[in-house]
Amino acid sequence: MNKQPVARIYVGCAGWSLPKTYAWWFPPGGSHLARYAARLPAVEINSSFHRLHKGTTFARWAAAVPEHFRFAVKLSRQMTHIGRLADLAGLEGVLMGPRALGVKLGPLLVQLPPSLACEAEIAAGFFAALREHFDGQLACEPRHQSWFTPEANALLKGFQVARVAADPAPVPEGAMPGGWSGLVYYRLHGSPRIYYSTYPQDFLDSLILKLSTASHSAPVWCIFDNTASGAAIENALALHLRLQDQ
Repeated sequence: MNKQPVARIYVGCAGWSLPKTYAWWFPPGGSHLARYAARLPAVEINSSFHRLHKGTTFARWAAAVPEHFRFAVKLSRQMTHIGRLADLAGLEGVLMGPRALGVKLGPLLVQLPPSLACEAEIAAGFFAALREHFDGQLACEPRHQSWFTPEANALLKGFQVARVAADPAPVPEGAMPGGWSGLVYYRLHGSPRIYYSTYPQDFLDSLILKLSTASHSAPVWCIFDNTASGAAIENALALHLRLQDQ
């Protein structure tokens, strides 16, 4: 029987696709999600960024995984890339589906376009509205340099929003967690070739220390988004197994 995940550290991938090269690492039979969840404790749903899924779809996903498994859900681009945080129409509808995950719902991820600067009034209005509808964990991955100032950091803290630690980072500060300290969320996109490159062992060794240290004071998420070549599955499994052995 597989061990339970290390307490407060959730390692997974951006999506649960199982490339043929790595499919043998997972038990046979069942859906890709069920097989994925037999080996890893968490996943980030990215398809929710592109389209709205019905609540019944989220409920089906929740039923396919063990009790300890958790889903992060990427917020719809309608709010972030099209509405650019200013058009809040439809926000309640966007959140209805993820609620069907029940206790298996982890953080909601708000990824911002690289061109979206931090305008304090608009950002505060958005996160205030989001907090009216959602009291769970929130993580934000900004990519414009204006979000990495003390003022922007304080704004995120005020709404209990963790700033993602990303690789590659848009600015040096972006490689480190920021915002609210009650959640730590790493998103690793692959470098030097984004979405493709695998992370070497020395990088994972350093990451284990960071995650373990952070988990003493907050829940920690580490999502591998280097999915284009299948490297995410390899890296996530290697990291998760190493954490279990500690």
